[in-house]
Amino acid sequence: MGATRTEGLARLHAFLPHAGRDYAARRNHDHGPQVRGNVSGLSPWIRHRLVTEPEVAAAVLARHAPSACAKFVQEVCWRTYWKGWLEQHPDAWTRYCAGVDAQAARLHREAALADRYSQAVEGRTGLACFDAWAAELVATGYLHNHARMWMASIWIFTLKLPWELGADWFLRHLADGDPASNTLSWRWVGGLQTRGKHYLARAENIAEYTGGRFDPRGDLDEKAPPLPPDAPVDSRPLRSPSSPLPGVRSGLLTTLDDLHPESAFAAMPGIEWVAAAVAPESGTGSPWPAGPVALAFRAAALADAGWRWGAATGLAVDAGGALDPDTEVAPSGNRAPADTVAAVVDWARARDLRQVVAPHACVGPTRPLLDALGPALAAHGIVLVQWQRRWDAAAWPHASRGFFHFRDRIGQLTADCAAMNLSA
Repeated sequence: MGATRTEGLARLHAFLPHAGRDYAARRNHDHGPQVRGNVSGLSPWIRHRLVTEPEVAAAVLARHAPSACAKFVQEVCWRTYWKGWLEQHPDAWTRYCAGVDAQAARLHREAALADRYSQAVEGRTGLACFDAWAAELVATGYLHNHARMWMASIWIFTLKLPWELGADWFLRHLADGDPASNTLSWRWVGGLQTRGKHYLARAENIAEYTGGRFDPRGDLDEKAPPLPPDAPVDSRPLRSPSSPLPGVRSGLLTTLDDLHPESAFAAMPGIEWVAAAVAPESGTGSPWPAGPVALAFRAAALADAGWRWGAATGLAVDAGGALDPDTEVAPSGNRAPADTVAAVVDWARARDLRQVVAPHACVGPTRPLLDALGPALAAHGIVLVQWQRRWDAAAWPHASRGFFHFRDRIGQLTADCAAMNLSA
């Protein structure tokens, strides 16, 4: 899995002929890890914005009629929707992180729960489908979307395990692990995101869409009620975007939330770029380390972004993101590692920067770093600017409610691609 923009674009263009009616007809089938031609597999590249959502939408719409590729474009926009919803309901992430910590503490206290958890993550449940997907997740860092739904449902309703531990396991191992998409999808499966509406994995459905590879008839709880509702998640205003100041010594700080810096920042007129750095791996907000496949993808993607930005500007890029998987220590999902903040401040001061420009930090592990970095830089007279892509600024205000409300605006959003920088 080449974690580069070049590889992502190659995958996009190879899949374009199949992104229309062919995708709509075949997308739900999980044929196994060796047969993935019915889906694009682009999610790891889109999640880290090695390839951006408007780029993908524009390329597909240039090849297919809107009616033919509507399903594929909608699937791309689900990621945008989930991010926009979590931006306006950040307490859902805070609660999830607290839930992971609480359930992790239970594993230390309750031997029976710890044993059932170990059986699940090690693929020893005795459910052939679940155990095969568990092995695939750890070995490849990827799962078909239908398999993710089935697994989450089986985890919650058949295995009776805490949903936060399952969401954490996914987020640590998926190369496309996204705080918004992952957390809110697990909440949706459990019946927390849409009150009283949960997703139950059904053996007949699994047998049909795996082509008979698995048939867990009689093994699943297909009548379980949704999880007990939690307290409503308060809505908050979206953060206001900011713009870099022209004519001052500026440094770019690239993070895992957006690894296509040249599209976002190179076109900003009047900015005096004198330095660039790649922020260290920010973890997943988990008490456990990330999986080796996901960690390797992120490290390589960070390195690729630094190389591309250096090539575009001629600057030497200070890289701090390629952590050794054996030594990674993931910070809490709501705390910034103090040594990282201090290192970025030292970097900015050593280069006599007056402002540091970074992509908008979405709700998740990256946000605490930038939230702590702003005042730390300000103490030395350095401004932190978080720049927001036009795609997000146009889409997120419509993500405050359910997806169907958002879906009605996808056509206009994608139509505007032609009027905006397709990458921005």
